[in-house]
Amino acid sequence: MNINRLWLRAMLPLLLALLPLQAVAATAASPAGDARMDAVLSVDVSTSMNESDVNKVSFEAVKLFVDMASVQGDKIGVVAYTDRIMREKALLEMKSAADKQSLKGFIDQLDRGPYTDLAVGVSEAVKVLENGADPAHTPVVVLLTDGNNSLPAGRTQEQSDKELAAAVERAKAKGIPVYTIGLNADGQLNKAVLDKIAADTGAKSFVTSSADDLPGILSEIYARHLNLKVVPVQDLTANGAYQEVTIDIPNASVREANISLISGSPVEVKLADPQGKAVAIPSDKVVYTSSKAYTLLKIVQPAQGTWKLQVKGLPKDKIKISLVYNYDLKLQMEPLPSKTWKRGEDVAVKAYLESGGQKAADAELYKNLKATLVVKDIQSGKSEEIPLTAGAQGISGSYKLPEAHEYELVVKAEDAGYVRETEPVKLSALSGAPAQPTSPAPAEGGEAAEKGLGAGRWAAVGAGVLVLAAAALYALSQWRKANKGFVGQVVIEVRDEDTGERTSPQYRKLNTFKGKVTLHQLLQLAPEFAETKDIVFRPAPGDNLLLQNGTACVIEKGGRVLEAAQGKELRAGDRIRIMLGGVHRSVTLEYIK
Repeated sequence: MNINRLWLRAMLPLLLALLPLQAVAATAASPAGDARMDAVLSVDVSTSMNESDVNKVSFEAVKLFVDMASVQGDKIGVVAYTDRIMREKALLEMKSAADKQSLKGFIDQLDRGPYTDLAVGVSEAVKVLENGADPAHTPVVVLLTDGNNSLPAGRTQEQSDKELAAAVERAKAKGIPVYTIGLNADGQLNKAVLDKIAADTGAKSFVTSSADDLPGILSEIYARHLNLKVVPVQDLTANGAYQEVTIDIPNASVREANISLISGSPVEVKLADPQGKAVAIPSDKVVYTSSKAYTLLKIVQPAQGTWKLQVKGLPKDKIKISLVYNYDLKLQMEPLPSKTWKRGEDVAVKAYLESGGQKAADAELYKNLKATLVVKDIQSGKSEEIPLTAGAQGISGSYKLPEAHEYELVVKAEDAGYVRETEPVKLSALSGAPAQPTSPAPAEGGEAAEKGLGAGRWAAVGAGVLVLAAAALYALSQWRKANKGFVGQVVIEVRDEDTGERTSPQYRKLNTFKGKVTLHQLLQLAPEFAETKDIVFRPAPGDNLLLQNGTACVIEKGGRVLEAAQGKELRAGDRIRIMLGGVHRSVTLEYIK
């Protein structure tokens, strides 16, 4: 042990020298993925909704939002509130149709209760995102209510207002837009409160007197949040026979095409691709979902061209058809030659669309594109938009700096189905100095070049030593990790989700294992639990457990989904619930010392 400590002490300076290199490499290797969202749907389930929403269309609208989410990657949670939380579903990642169906089943089971307190609905929704949102995803809250607060005895309006203001401030500070929907069936809705919640968090407020409008509103919120647009297709009056509607897929960058049909009764649909070939519904290319209020077709990676949709509804039934495209498109601005400019200089700006991480080569993408340069004068706070030219090679234009100020530039591109913006770029014309190149000039020949070459060789030698040191440290850490012992024990119960029956608690001592143990081992390698072999526990500092979930099983802690793919620590007294996928059972595990 003493030898290990001395060796580590000697190698520590080398390791510390290596850390900045590792950090740079990690940053450079981080790919930019497709936009994903973490959404919490906060739904008023007060008994007054029995009158304003007799047919529970609000539940159908919330389910439509779930169905419109991407086939994989988005995370959605649900909060059902009155003056307290009636039921709650933590953020659940959508990995399959079964995940969506599970969430919709949860929504169908929501019950009503007395009273209403908006502060409870907003505060809990923000809390769910604070505890489980992915930093790489865009967060959003959708708050739905049908009226003013109706508080129980012991709760004052002042207390509610204070809690609501605090929740809105937390949402604003964390960049969480809170879209509000007011169902104003009795004309008593406090619209000003909902408007303020939305405005303060950078969202939008919607008001309607009819629950039938809710599916359309939820569709618009989904589209607005992801910088997409709802494209009206056609409104039909059904005649009992199939009626044909054309669906245009404008380019190959459409990742998903969501066709929603909102009607008072279920409809029947048929679909043909641009070649006229019938497409099976559902299939690996078409996700089909329906309810008593809507039908949704999600075409995955649709071929470019005109598709034909045939719709059959009950005679005289009104059918509203609309389309939301999910695009695999980003807008990138080319780097400016300098960040320092002079007043009166022209700044040339170029931008391009990117698909799949590569510059898009499809000239059709720019054909109907409206592009502008949004310039913000940081000193005055004023903004202006300058038209840019969109052509086959991308977007281009220029801006003359009017004052010796600092500026922020953003390129914005808008098409019929989406809006995209670049990351903001700042530049300065404060000093009036000539523009300076942002990258150093290449080394010239002569003595300086020879010295640079020598320095490069020494750097290579040093890097080699550091790599060897790091490898040795890694090997030592892996050896020690593989042989580290556990402390304490776990208590395991298995529940049959069909019958509700539980096994008696089983105690498993952990000190008989070294380095790691799988849940399958703790379940005594029972064949029906084979999927749990990739749920792994390792010793962690402070006599804790490190849980790593390499399966599709959902793990909950305290009623919230625990994302443990990269590892989560469990402390003494922590209790988790693992929902198995292969069999309809769940495993409850508690760590004790």
